[in-house]
Amino acid sequence: MDETLKELAEHIELGLGESLVSWKVEYGELTLTVNATDILDAIRFLRDNSSCKFVNLTDICGVDYPSREKRFDVVYHFLSPVQNQRVRVKVATDENTPVASLTPLFPGAEWFEREAYDMYGILFSGHPDLRRILTDYGFDGYPLRKDFPVTGFVEVRYDDEKKRVVYEPVRLNQEMRSFDFLSPWEGTDYVLPGDEKATTN
Repeated sequence: MDETLKELAEHIELGLGESLVSWKVEYGELTLTVNATDILDAIRFLRDNSSCKFVNLTDICGVDYPSREKRFDVVYHFLSPVQNQRVRVKVATDENTPVASLTPLFPGAEWFEREAYDMYGILFSGHPDLRRILTDYGFDGYPLRKDFPVTGFVEVRYDDEKKRVVYEPVRLNQEMRSFDFLSPWEGTDYVLPGDEKATTN
């Protein structure tokens, strides 16, 4: 199977030329890295070329690498029923540079791109309706970024007195706990809760 994918990758490399930054076959999967400025032409080739026919857009997602200058990867997954193959396409971008929307080629990309925008803040130029899709109205931040706090910024609860949902700053009800990381089965130097009545032999 790897040989088939390598042949396909070499064919794609010839077709895309300098638009293709790199390709690799790992774990039986072909991954292409493409220049963000050439994403529409690259995807059009993958969709329309008779040796490719990647006509099914399976998913679009984001990945965050905060230490990189271009911190985000936009990752596209396609299926070719004709070739019975899958391909992953990646482009790198930053917080301010939009990636061209795939909606002119695949209308189904609309909600995938909205999710990537909502979760990571990745921008897509030419998108017909780029707004949040999963988080609440007025949500602050992008929850799948690595620098987003695990607790979030606000909590939502229903206030029985006001008879409505209220938003409040997150408050933690206990201090940070200190864990000793000892296994209770390997002998702790304290009595475990519930073992107070246990006798030692």
